[in-house]
Amino acid sequence: MNKLQYVLAVCTFVVFCILWTTYETPFIQAFDRGASDSLYGNKFITMFHYLGETKFIFAVTIMVIIIIWIRKQDYKLIVFVILSVGVGYGLYQFLKRVIERPRPEIVDQFSTFSFPSGHAVHGLLYLLTIAYVFNRIVTSKRASLIVWITAIILALLIGVSRITEGRHFASDVLAGWLLGYSWFTLCVCWYKSRNHNFSRLRNKNSET
Repeated sequence: MNKLQYVLAVCTFVVFCILWTTYETPFIQAFDRGASDSLYGNKFITMFHYLGETKFIFAVTIMVIIIIWIRKQDYKLIVFVILSVGVGYGLYQFLKRVIERPRPEIVDQFSTFSFPSGHAVHGLLYLLTIAYVFNRIVTSKRASLIVWITAIILALLIGVSRITEGRHFASDVLAGWLLGYSWFTLCVCWYKSRNHNFSRLRNKNSET
């Protein structure tokens, strides 16, 4: 990741905070209504919500950790996955309870809070994490690019599926993507800093 991506992560978090404080304004409410009118009931997109279910995400995450342990034995990379997906889950659950935005009014609506969308946050986190880990394991740039593009498309579809189902407002989903990207970038920053410090220590020891 370059400096531009870190700057983008700061910007996405700032926009997330703006959405947090303005989701009750007429502008955001109009945005939510427009998105709902355009997308609600799309059965094809709705199917993608299964890829964002918590049990499925954690099952995939465990598989990723096992693959890292077998292929790389990179324990810092394993911690990175846990931070990104595991702690990311706790982060958005905490924010939901702090913000307490009610969900859209539909029949058989969930009783949990709406902002940010958990599917948007968690879906983005685990898919980008998979892409990042894949990039560390596989040397093929073409294959890595395909995985990154696929991860981004699936993350977008998972988030939008919550609008088509009526489970979330569009602003919940947008906020989830923004928060997810910010947290993912912070976790990457931690991982790269640990690797950098380890490399410096190893080089220092080899010189002595």
